[in-house]
Amino acid sequence: MLFTKEEITADPVVQYFEYDHLPKKLQDVSKSFCQLAREIVSYIPRNPERTVALRKLLEAKDAAVRASL
Repeated sequence: MLFTKEEITADPVVQYFEYDHLPKKLQDVSKSFCQLAREIVSYIPRNPERTVALRKLLEAKDAAVRASL
């Protein structure tokens, strides 16, 4: 698990940045998005704009994964 239960409880969207369950090729694509999500959660205070940033990042990650299929 890349995010703690507490982090997932505080920001449920972060659970979708986990990538260990993906095939290796898609893990490589997803990893950098997860790292950036980790930095956002670590350095930006929890507020509505942080949530928007995480949701937009998730959209970008999903598009990148789909493009790699």
